[in-house]
Amino acid sequence: MKMKLSDFRLSLPSNLIAQYPEANRDDSRLMILNRKKQTIEHGFFRDILNYFDDGDVMVVNDTKVFPARLYGTKEKTGARIEVFLLRELNREARLWDVLVDPARKIRIGNKLYFGEDESLVAEVIDNTTSRGRTIRFLFDGSYSEFKKTIESLGETPLPKHILKREVAPEDKERYQTIFAKKEGAVVAPTAGMHFSRELIKRLEIKGVTFTEITLHAGLGNFRSIDVEDLSKHKVDSEQFAVEEKTTEIINHAKEQRKKICVVGTTTMRALESSVSITGYLKPNEGWTNKFIYPPYDFKVANCMITNFHLPQSTLMMMVAAFAGHDFLMKAYKKAINEKYKFFTYGDAMLII
Repeated sequence: MKMKLSDFRLSLPSNLIAQYPEANRDDSRLMILNRKKQTIEHGFFRDILNYFDDGDVMVVNDTKVFPARLYGTKEKTGARIEVFLLRELNREARLWDVLVDPARKIRIGNKLYFGEDESLVAEVIDNTTSRGRTIRFLFDGSYSEFKKTIESLGETPLPKHILKREVAPEDKERYQTIFAKKEGAVVAPTAGMHFSRELIKRLEIKGVTFTEITLHAGLGNFRSIDVEDLSKHKVDSEQFAVEEKTTEIINHAKEQRKKICVVGTTTMRALESSVSITGYLKPNEGWTNKFIYPPYDFKVANCMITNFHLPQSTLMMMVAAFAGHDFLMKAYKKAINEKYKFFTYGDAMLII
């Protein structure tokens, strides 16, 4: 059956979009979907302990979010400009793809100043990229000094068009998973944010193995779909890497018929972009623009942890492909009735 955008329409009350995380990571609520039995259960995230045993594998994304949102002023006019760093184009030349707001006020050659003392300066060098603008930071120090400056001036890039509040100091830590190691994302892989160190330890004691992929999630995750025919939608490319050690762990678990639980849609995209024709994982790195929506035959994972996503989002569509469209829509309607929290800081779903 060919899926359309309208098949994912759902009325989500705005008060169910979580504005803050739970005090403790694993205190989030958990909805458990059993695909074989078509049952829905309710619990808390720490209850995932009850669903995994010795030899099972958890695959997580170890990307790290960097403070991608900068506020500066435009030369001469002093107009306030927001610059959102999308990705580094050239390390030596300090070139970055960025979004600027308000975009209409920025022209090629404009200089932008950041920091109270205007210690960081950038020049707009390209106005025509599909991503917005290309800027060059005019910085004479070393690369590590440059990154420290960005760290000190940048703000945690919460999706502010959804989270209607100012960024708080605790967001710096909470808008990361505890797996975060490799910097490059501007969007957090939110499914992994529910894991606490204590819960990981308890799962490992049960014999569960954790292994990592890297996929640097970008703003394309929030881009709305404006075509009814999903086959005509193109998703943004994201950089990823699946290392040999991870493929060995997952392929062994597959041979042993163990649970292979993918934590998050970003992790799923990386794995499904790295499958051989035999159905096993192979090491891979590069860029992927794989758009997964129903119907889809998943090759690796037999279990998934994810958040409650916004209606008609590409993330919801991937989860629907895994859980089954009708079953997921039933679960989402139940989640709304049961007042589950949605989106970045919201509750979790385990699909087995």
